Amino acid sequence: MTASDPASDPLAAVRLDLRRVLGDIDDVVDTVEKSLQIYLDRAARVIKRRSMGFPSDRGTWVRIECRGLERLDGQGWGLETAAFALPGIPIPRWYAGISWHDQDRRVMWRADETQLIEQKPIGRAAYATALPDSWWDKLDTALDKLATTNTTRLATPDLAPISHRRVHAAIADVFPEAAATIEEWTTAHADLNWANIPGGQLWILDWEDWGRAPRGLDAANLWFSSLAAPGLAETVLKHRRSDLESPTGRTMRLLKCAELLAWADAGEPLYSPAKQAAQQLLDAAAA
Repeated sequence: MTASDPASDPLAAVRLDLRRVLGDIDDVVDTVEKSLQIYLDRAARVIKRRSMGFPSDRGTWVRIECRGLERLDGQGWGLETAAFALPGIPIPRWYAGISWHDQDRRVMWRADETQLIEQKPIGRAAYATALPDSWWDKLDTALDKLATTNTTRLATPDLAPISHRRVHAAIADVFPEAAATIEEWTTAHADLNWANIPGGQLWILDWEDWGRAPRGLDAANLWFSSLAAPGLAETVLKHRRSDLESPTGRTMRLLKCAELLAWADAGEPLYSPAKQAAQQLLDAAAA
C-alpha cells in the first residue's frame, strides 16, 4: 500500500474530518510545537472538522488547519492576510504561522499563533438572545467596515469559491422556479455564525474563508443560524436590514435555506424554520 492509495490516506478517506482521525495526527501537533518552539495544551484542545486549536504556554492560541491540495488557489491563508488587510476589525492579533505539504496524506497543514481570546464562543444561538444593544452596534460597525474593504480575495464558504453559478445551482436544486438575483458584491467573513463569535467583548474568529461575496452573505449566515431561537433572527434582520432586504441579500437568505433543505429532514432543528422562512421569501418575491 502506498501513500497514493486512498486507503492509506485517513484524512482523504473522511473528507478531512479531523474529529475522526485524532489518533493519527499527533505527529502534526508535534511538528507545530517544534517549529514554533511552543508547548500546546493538548488536553484543552478544541477540535472541529478541518481545524483544531490549543492554548499554549506563551498565553497564546494556536490554530491548526488542514486543507486539501485542491484548495491551494493562490489567495494565501485567510487569517494571515486578514491580520494585515483588515485594520479596525475585531480580529485576534496574529503573531506567527507555518505551513507545509504533507506528502503522505496529500494535504496542506497550516498553524497560526494568535492572541488568546479567553471568552468562549457563543455557540448556540439561544445564548445570543441576551446580547445587549451595544454589542449589536459594535457588530454593525465591524460588518459595515468589512463590507467596504477592497480586496482581490474571493470568499470560499464551505471550502468552495462563491460564484453566481454556485448560488443559482444551489437555489434551483430546491426551488427551481425561484429567481436568484445577485446585483452587489462586498467583502465578507463568509463563515459568520455563533460558533465564531465569543460572548462579551466583540471578537470575530476563523478568517480562513474571507473575501468578496454577494452582499448580505454574512448577515444571511447569522440570520439563518438564528432561526430556531425565538426572536433572534428578527434581531439580526433589524440590525442588518439594509443588507438582508436588498435584492442580493434576499437571495443570500434563500441560499442558506436551500442549502439546508437540500439534505435535511424534519428531525433537523432548523428544517421547519428554514422551510417557513424560504416560503416567506418566495411569497414576497412573487407579490
